[in-house]
Amino acid sequence: MRGPLGAVIGKYPSSDGGVAEKGDGIIKHNRKCRDVVFLVIFIAFWVAMIVNSSFGFNQGNPLRLTYGLDYKGNVCGDRHADPDLRELELRYWVNPNQVYESGSKDNQAKLSNARTICLMDCPIPSEDSLNWVCDYPEGEVRLSVDDWIDRNYDYFADLTPDLRNTSLQLQGPCYPVIFPSVNVYWSCQLIARASNVSLRHWREMGGVNIVEDIAVDKSIHGLINSRSLVLKRYVADVGKSWGVLIVCGGILPVFLSVIWLLMIRHFVSAMPWITVVLFNGLIVSVTMFYYLKAGWIGNDSISPIIGEHDPYYHVSAREISHLHAAAVIMTAVMIISVLSSIAIVRRILMATSVLKVAAKVIGEVQALIIFPIIPYAILAIFYIFWFSAALHLFSSGRVVQNDCNTNCCAYDLKLKRVSCDRCCGYSIQYTSHIAAAIFFHLFGGYWATQFFVASSATVIAGSVATYYWARGGTSPEISFLPVLSSMKRLLRYSIGSVALGSLIVSFIESIRFILEALRRKLKVTNSAPESWFGRMVYNSSQCLLRCVGWTIKSVNRNAYILIAITGKGFFKSSEIATDLIISNILRIGKVNVIGDVILFLGKLCVSLASALFAFLMLDTHKYNIGHNKISSPIFPVLVCWFLGYVVATLFFAVVEMSIDTIILSFCQDSEEHQGTAQYAPPLLLETLNDQTEMQRLTQ
Repeated sequence: MRGPLGAVIGKYPSSDGGVAEKGDGIIKHNRKCRDVVFLVIFIAFWVAMIVNSSFGFNQGNPLRLTYGLDYKGNVCGDRHADPDLRELELRYWVNPNQVYESGSKDNQAKLSNARTICLMDCPIPSEDSLNWVCDYPEGEVRLSVDDWIDRNYDYFADLTPDLRNTSLQLQGPCYPVIFPSVNVYWSCQLIARASNVSLRHWREMGGVNIVEDIAVDKSIHGLINSRSLVLKRYVADVGKSWGVLIVCGGILPVFLSVIWLLMIRHFVSAMPWITVVLFNGLIVSVTMFYYLKAGWIGNDSISPIIGEHDPYYHVSAREISHLHAAAVIMTAVMIISVLSSIAIVRRILMATSVLKVAAKVIGEVQALIIFPIIPYAILAIFYIFWFSAALHLFSSGRVVQNDCNTNCCAYDLKLKRVSCDRCCGYSIQYTSHIAAAIFFHLFGGYWATQFFVASSATVIAGSVATYYWARGGTSPEISFLPVLSSMKRLLRYSIGSVALGSLIVSFIESIRFILEALRRKLKVTNSAPESWFGRMVYNSSQCLLRCVGWTIKSVNRNAYILIAITGKGFFKSSEIATDLIISNILRIGKVNVIGDVILFLGKLCVSLASALFAFLMLDTHKYNIGHNKISSPIFPVLVCWFLGYVVATLFFAVVEMSIDTIILSFCQDSEEHQGTAQYAPPLLLETLNDQTEMQRLTQ
């Protein structure tokens, strides 16, 4: 048996190998700063995060995630553009022949080089004449932008004969509105049904031939549904729904978590049953909302078309396909979850017993209910900074003019001539270092989250350990404010160990993410292993990595407890915790697992409630029309789900770490006293030592 950790009020070995006299107390014995190297690495990481985010704030423009570029390289809706485009948010392709050529299989032209302009609304052909959309007024066109908008972007009647002639050659500065268009995600989708009246007027005026073909429709539709633009819209949805994130991802989870903790304190016997029933109800409700938005139930499905439009005109979108997939996945998760919750019903009484122990701890150390507010506030400030930087990083890049070989010419109002050397379109140029900056930002966000959660757990563990080794009550040997004392010990001695533990979890999860991305890419390109052995190794590696990730998370949690109790480094604490659990696995395993399951369901209840309320808020008028319209509720709901789970983890750690800390302390106490714990609270002894009752419960 290992030597005692000094977890006894009296003489015990101190961390430096000496003997501490009575009165020092287990929690306050002589400590040293541990894992300082990783604390330095963590500080350097924060400096790098600030520098990396500064790059995003300097180079990024979140408007690029939603709106397109015009023929000058301006972002539609940008008030700092020339001219001011703050009200001109819709991208419109003015030359239908260029759109057709980009969609033709026999042509090398690209839609990114077709001439575009920013408008307030999508033009429609006239019923009795010919409408025009002209370039921004400048040079010899003496109009203000407001007057140009009031005239429906049309100053064709004011042009000289020469400029009218170039316009009839589709070289500008004015272009005919032949095809109707509809606003699809802030781009005017041309409908390949030319207006007969407008086309007749065009031909009577001597205009060049305009091709009527379905390629006009398909070319723009293909661009709008490209993977890159869909991802940009998803990221933009998060920025637009910031109010939903604050309410459903920040405020609501705190309220629900505190309510849950108070109910554990006063209605502990009923809470496992309430949690299971509530979990099943919430997961069914969230699944039904996915069905609604996917259009499988009712008529409330999302639409890619913004504003009023012909009800008989439908546009398919990749976002709808993603909602269908999400609904199928949620159905499978719902079925598995309901069946699993039914399977554990007979074990709930055991969970009730172990939760009673945690409830007693919360009643004795009441500051534990309030403490999570501190890491929550810090994490909230971090997330505000992180999400803002993420939006700018995803929208960073340089706007450059394309190098195209198409034979195109357009009239330049400033140069007062037709120019054929500057007619290529503009695009946003991304470089490899931008991708690296985004990946680093994602990794940094996950590491910071794990770090704050781990720090909170360690403080709670130190507070609960103080309670346990005081024989479940107050003692003159124990600090009057155990939570503050535990925080002080963490910040002074063990912050480096917490940084190391959270780094290991983040690193393993990042490897899993990269391998999963590679797996999906290989699957798309049909490059996955074909032999049975290759497939076996391929799938086994994924399963092994998941198991390793789960094991490390479990070991980390117990290591934080031993760090709080002993003040040792991360790896030594992990070793001690693992030995204690293995030595007592038959005694504590079932109790701990069932308790963890109920707590996990409680976290899911909070996060599912956050997702459900996010669906309800996103279904309001504000997020379904105008510039605040979101393309799909998937990303905002998932972010609220994630934030709700993180917040619940912070607050539920009060119960979770209370149970784990008391059980680990009980194991060490039993080991040091020949199998009979001397410091365990009576309620814990009743739960763990009554073998007859445990056998009855687990049959």
